[in-house]
Amino acid sequence: MNRIEAIYHLADMIVRIQLDHPVRIGIDGVDVSGKTMLADELIEPLQDKGRSVIRVSIDDFHNPSNIRYRQGRDSPQGYYEDSFNHDAIVSSVLEPLGPGGNLEYRSASFDFRSNSEVHATLQNANSDSILLFEGIFLHRPELRRYWDFSIFIHTGFNITIERALRRDLYLFKTAEKVREKYEQRYIPGEQIYLNAELPFQKANVIWNNNEIDNPKLTINKSAKRMQTSCTDDA
Repeated sequence: MNRIEAIYHLADMIVRIQLDHPVRIGIDGVDVSGKTMLADELIEPLQDKGRSVIRVSIDDFHNPSNIRYRQGRDSPQGYYEDSFNHDAIVSSVLEPLGPGGNLEYRSASFDFRSNSEVHATLQNANSDSILLFEGIFLHRPELRRYWDFSIFIHTGFNITIERALRRDLYLFKTAEKVREKYEQRYIPGEQIYLNAELPFQKANVIWNNNEIDNPKLTINKSAKRMQTSCTDDA
């Protein structure tokens, strides 16, 4: 199955979920695994099936820098524990779009680039909308019970480092600095998460993204069952 076929297959799985509120999709994975790309690629197929799409990223819900780095700028534990404002994610997005929610949501709370709060416009969702929420650490206890369907993008760390060397060079200036940041903070922090929360066991779908053009989808039959007829591997 090539990438386009896999994306449309996944979109078919998502639209079969029948709920009386927006379907909240969590697209999880380590840094540079391909979360943003997949979320963006799902928009058109879902819209083609007549569904409105809400696109949100965890990157718009960072904590202020004094919280993010209180355990040290290179602390893996700090990366896992302190990076994001989970209360804001729940109150701004996940609860309003969930059972009994008022369908009024905000797509951001903080801009980590300027280290300042964001006063995002209050928006209204349709009850049959689909939320595509992408980011790392989405199967943490604070968030995982809110997902109506979740995807974990698996990509080996050796591959994510190579992708990061291309993507993040502008940010860290040298390849050495990119590799250092990933090896000292990001990857160890992600390993803490993987070992603690076992997202491979909790996600409804595992998307193996080691080969971008030829991903492999696996349905996790032991994960929380949704009102959908997804039953086999692809």
